This record gives sequence, structure tokens and C-alpha cells, in this order.
Amino acid sequence: MTDTTGRPVRTEFPTSLGTSSATEIKLLGQDLAGDLMGKVGFGELAFWMVAMRRPTSGEVRVFEAVLVALTDHGFTPTAIAARVTYLSAPDSLQGALAAGLLGGGSRFLGVTEDSGTFLSAALAAHTADGRSLPDTDEGWDELALDAIARQRRSGKLVPGLGHPNHKDGDPRTPVLISIAAEEGVRGPHLQLFEAIGRMSGRGVGRHLPLNGAGVCGAALADLGLPTEMLRGFALLARCAGLVGQLAEERRNPIANDIYMNADRGAYYVDPTGSNPTGADPAT
Repeated sequence: MTDTTGRPVRTEFPTSLGTSSATEIKLLGQDLAGDLMGKVGFGELAFWMVAMRRPTSGEVRVFEAVLVALTDHGFTPTAIAARVTYLSAPDSLQGALAAGLLGGGSRFLGVTEDSGTFLSAALAAHTADGRSLPDTDEGWDELALDAIARQRRSGKLVPGLGHPNHKDGDPRTPVLISIAAEEGVRGPHLQLFEAIGRMSGRGVGRHLPLNGAGVCGAALADLGLPTEMLRGFALLARCAGLVGQLAEERRNPIANDIYMNADRGAYYVDPTGSNPTGADPAT
């Protein structure tokens, strides 16, 4: 086969994921119907498809704990976006899901990827000149202070530190660290992340709790998953949460109230800063 200029067009495309024929479906080199269905959990399969290796039972436990931790947090912007989009286009469930997923950015869900990337970069910088990773808490604390200082010198916040609601500690953080330790996969990313929490007072000037999105990024990085894919796992988890949000929207709709509250609360403000109507916005 050739294109309009006579050059050959590629007709074969290699993949290590899914293929199908008239009689079978293959996935990851396995027979989908015979080898995977009813024998492999969805979380295990999602891990396998990205890592290109079948995870151990301990890795699956940590991975699925991450998915559970990130599934739903109530009426977040992602959930509101999905619900209001469904209000506008109830014939497009996929549009409502997409609207919610598109809201997964630097403030919501993206912290998982940002934390994993930050921790990986700090570990790489430490070992770049041949130094070994610490084997004591004091060594990890020193590394953490250096990582925090580097981040602050670049004018950036330390990802994974602080939470708008959980001022005294995110309940997900110690649980995920404990699960990783039980399964023997509490690696250098989690150890550095814990040290950053211990050193936040000295490094940032005030103690800040380690948030759940950040600890999820550290745990996923310790599982050997590529840091540039970590937001994808956060979105995978949140997709399940958004399906739940939309199912609840059908049972007990609130999107119209959200819309009407915002619309009826709107008032005109002159772009010059004056208020020509003389109305008090608070009334």
C-alpha cells in the first residue's frame, strides 16, 4: 500500500496490549476469556497494562488502596462539573464523565503525579554523584531538608504538603504507609515523603500535614510505575467516583440548585470598579 506520493504506508502496528481475531481476544499475551475474566481483578489488570508485568499480591493491595483513597471526596470541582454537565446534557453520560475528568489538574488529582515526580527527582539528585540513599531517619531528614530547599529556591510549593480540610493530618496517609510497610513495598519515595512531613516545620517554617494525594504518588512511584503516568491512575480512580456521583444525581438531583444558586447570586459590577446601581452586593 502506498500514499498519494507513492511512498509505502505502514500496514502493521505492533502492540503488547490487546488484539482480536474472529475467534479470540488477546490481552497482554493472555486469552481474555480463558485466562483473565474471573481470574484477574480490574486493579491488577490496570497495573499490568501500564507496568507490562503482573504485580504481586502485595503490590495489588497497595495499588488498590491508592485507587480507593482517590475515588471520591464529595462535592469537589470535578464532581460538580460532572453533575452540572449532566444537567445540561442528560443524553451524554460520557460528556459528563469527561467534564469531571478534565478537571483533574494541578490542584485536584494532579498532586499525585506532582508528588511522585518531585520525590523521584530528589532521589535522583541525591544519588547522581554516587551517594547511597540514607539508612537512618536522620539521613532521610537531611535529604528531605535539601529537597525542600531546592523546591523553594525554584519558587515552587512542595507537592503533597498541606490540605485545605485535614489541618491536623490526612487520615489516608498513615493507613497507606502502613499497608505499604506490611506488604514490603515501603520504598525510598515513601521514606523521603515521610521525612518531608517530619521536616516541614524546619523547611517551610510551619508544620504541614502530608496529604493523601501526595502519599498516593509516593506509593505508586515505589511500585515502579512511571511518574508521568501517575495522574492517569488518579483519574482512573476518580472515574469510578464520578459514575457514582452521576448515579446519585439521577436519584437525588442537586445540579439545578447549584446552577440556580450561582445564577441568582450574580450581580453586575462595572469593570472600572464602581457600582452604578448603588446596590449592596451583600443584600
